[in-house]
Amino acid sequence: MTLNRALDAFRIEAEALSRAVASLSENEWRLATRCEPWTVRELVGHVRVVIAWLPGMLAAAEPDRAEVSAVEYYRPDDRFTVRTNAARISLAQDYAAGQSGGAALVEDFTATWRRVDRLCRAEREDRVVLTRHGDAMLLSQFLLTRVVEIAVHGLDVADALGRTPWLSRQAGDVLMELQLGPQWRDAVRELGWDRPGFLRRATGRQPIEAADVARVERLGLRWLTLG
Repeated sequence: MTLNRALDAFRIEAEALSRAVASLSENEWRLATRCEPWTVRELVGHVRVVIAWLPGMLAAAEPDRAEVSAVEYYRPDDRFTVRTNAARISLAQDYAAGQSGGAALVEDFTATWRRVDRLCRAEREDRVVLTRHGDAMLLSQFLLTRVVEIAVHGLDVADALGRTPWLSRQAGDVLMELQLGPQWRDAVRELGWDRPGFLRRATGRQPIEAADVARVERLGLRWLTLG
């Protein structure tokens, strides 16, 4: 996965989320999401928070080499414990509560992802960063984890609003490759799932039909542990 391809997916999906929530009413911002106990406001706040780690990571000392891939980043360790998830929930709630309203949140979210996009495009293809969990990763690989956050939670926001998902082709493609490998097109064609359907099933948001279980196992879907 090249840095430019990861960045293009990041930018397009972040822009789609900004556009989707730009005109929400205050009642819509208060709607519940499947990511309990977050409301739409708090869930979008969470996405902004996890994107905002990047400028500090780029300003910090660069590790000698990358040691963790995007798939390995989602391994089931203490980053997804009850205590860590509680801190993650609180951080998003505190951030959202600090915004004067939905319009202010959208403005800050948009400014944040645009800054991240600009900073990352100035970096080398082989740039390595250190995550807050202590993982040394290629910047391109860490950006894939941010695409996961924007795309998957974009589905959550769309569902909470009762809207058709706006998942972009670019984000859907890189995430299917992340979870199915380089032959993902053949695998998806065999499964017959569209991009939103794939991400819903791969992240536990939609059950996998009994008839598909054996095929999923054979195709080697790389499951991601999510908080």
